[in-house]
Amino acid sequence: MSVALHDRTTVNESTDALREHLRQGYAAYTYAYPHKSAYRPFGVPMPLAQLWQAEQRQDLFLYLHIPFCHYRCGFCNLFTLGAPGQSLVDAYIEGLERQIRVTAAAIGPHRITRMAIGGGTPSFLSVAQFDTLLATLHRHFHLEAPHRSFAIEVAPDSASSERLRSYRDAGVTRISMGMQSVVDAELDALARPRLHGAAIEAIANIRELDFASLNVDLIYGIEGQTESSFLASLDTILAQAPDELYLYPLYVRQLTGLAKANRTRGLCNRTQLYQAGTARLRESGFLQSSTRLFRRAAGTPGDEFACQTIGTVGLGAGARSYTRAAHYSEEYAVSRGATKAIIQDYSLRTETDFSNARYGILLDESERKRRYLLQSLLMWPGVDLAGYREQFANSLGRDFPELASLVELGLAQDDGRHFALTEAGMASADAIGPWLYSAEVRQRMGSYAWR
Repeated sequence: MSVALHDRTTVNESTDALREHLRQGYAAYTYAYPHKSAYRPFGVPMPLAQLWQAEQRQDLFLYLHIPFCHYRCGFCNLFTLGAPGQSLVDAYIEGLERQIRVTAAAIGPHRITRMAIGGGTPSFLSVAQFDTLLATLHRHFHLEAPHRSFAIEVAPDSASSERLRSYRDAGVTRISMGMQSVVDAELDALARPRLHGAAIEAIANIRELDFASLNVDLIYGIEGQTESSFLASLDTILAQAPDELYLYPLYVRQLTGLAKANRTRGLCNRTQLYQAGTARLRESGFLQSSTRLFRRAAGTPGDEFACQTIGTVGLGAGARSYTRAAHYSEEYAVSRGATKAIIQDYSLRTETDFSNARYGILLDESERKRRYLLQSLLMWPGVDLAGYREQFANSLGRDFPELASLVELGLAQDDGRHFALTEAGMASADAIGPWLYSAEVRQRMGSYAWR
């Protein structure tokens, strides 16, 4: 990537900053930008109809959030409530149905081509509750059938044959399940139930029902975990022939059970375990798409979902919606009391309440460019240079001269078609992502009041 002479000082400064980020190592998982901790209340509620009016709405992604689990794991900082009362679950579903009706009407003519149900644990819902929500979605949204991709997350102990058959009949194409480890001591260290036996049984049921894709999650960096024990977990999963694997480095985040117990002694092993896991998966015929995502080379091709350009309709208390100009959601919390209060408030919202966005962040052109960069660079094959120019009428290098620092340090390369991370760069993606955040987003994240 060529850099103009007048940008040389900028590049030198950014290289120094990048080296500091790399020295600190794992900083954050940039799965979305801006991060939700950069969201704030809007000064004036923003009508959904206005937010979506100028959007391309014929190829949308729908995400529905179920903020409940039977238990909350020690590492989890997701927006979810463990062991909720049935009355709260019932009230939440009623609120969700109201939001579905209002949002579909506000968006106007549209087509949903991809869909996911996450949480929390969507398989927390009974079959009847799941079927009710799906019927409501079909009644109000234009859902493409068959879906290009329809994913749902399940927990090992709630992935019953009855639920799985219901998902298959509803058109689900992808099942994702967290195992995290098959070693009892490591599950104990994560404050997670010992469910690997149930997980193996669930995988057999998933395979019997012939879903198009199965993903399994593992965690590395657990206290007491060794390279040998991590690879043993990985080999156990590989024996079940998953189509995808997500390898997650452990983060001990604020207000989680692990943070309260100060369980951080395994974090120093993350780089070693990442390298061992990546090597084993490549030997086993998997292709790496990101720091976390690996797909079986001979399996069903993954749906190429371009989140940089496709709008997202988020439904539920923990879901985010993305238009080009605004990202919006409900408020966020980790602690049980604050999470429960937000869910209760959501469940009481009226149709008028749901017709407006009240909390989120507005994106100017520079932040839209930065989001496009981050959502592309941290995945292979990287940033499509022609696509970037077509989207923003400028070159990537002119907009982001600091990217030359990645090339200088051997972390990225420009082949004329893509600007992409090298293997060394991909291994450092959790440092590179935060390095690229804008100063304003960093400031907002830094001043966020966690609760």
